[in-house]
Amino acid sequence: MKLKNYLLLASLPIFFFACNTNQENKKEKSDTIKMIDPESSKHLAFKGVPIDGTLKEYVARMQKSGFSLVGTEDGVALLQGDFAGHKKCKVYVSTIEGNDIVSFIIVEFPEHNTWEYLYDDYKHLKELLTEKYGQPSSVKEEFQGYRFPNESDDDKIRKVRMDECKYETRFDTGKGEIVLWIEHERTISTFVCLQYSDKINRTIVKQQAINDL
Repeated sequence: MKLKNYLLLASLPIFFFACNTNQENKKEKSDTIKMIDPESSKHLAFKGVPIDGTLKEYVARMQKSGFSLVGTEDGVALLQGDFAGHKKCKVYVSTIEGNDIVSFIIVEFPEHNTWEYLYDDYKHLKELLTEKYGQPSSVKEEFQGYRFPNESDDDKIRKVRMDECKYETRFDTGKGEIVLWIEHERTISTFVCLQYSDKINRTIVKQQAINDL
């Protein structure tokens, strides 16, 4: 699946993440960070942190949850940490365009160069999400292109890199939507992505678009 917002995030210059760490990676004072109970919040939560508040506030809460800030730019923060049993995941936190309100989270899991391990990540995460949120609202899992891949691992991973593998599972939680999919960066790397999109703040984005018409 290709999400416009994800592609914009993935296209950010690599150097920006390396040069923005000095001041922004300083740990926020823990006694000034108010943690919010995810059960009482009306917002969708990511790793127990409701997806709401300013970017600075949300990043501080994520740091308190064990993530490290790599850098921020243009309303997007990149963090790194362990998530759902996977080491060194990249976590992109994005705000509503034109407003300093966190709207969605994208997790990029470690890359794999074989279909076996890539699919294992996807399948395992899908099972965990189903156990927590119930049956998916939609599932699309197919290879595309002029020919169906044979049983070889190389052929299947080649399909992923050629954007001819559409594996996507969606969950409607009531508080927002969670999307799991297999992604690739050009023909270089393949990995699994997971997006958490808050319903309330997503509605704000939609309303802003309507107001522009």
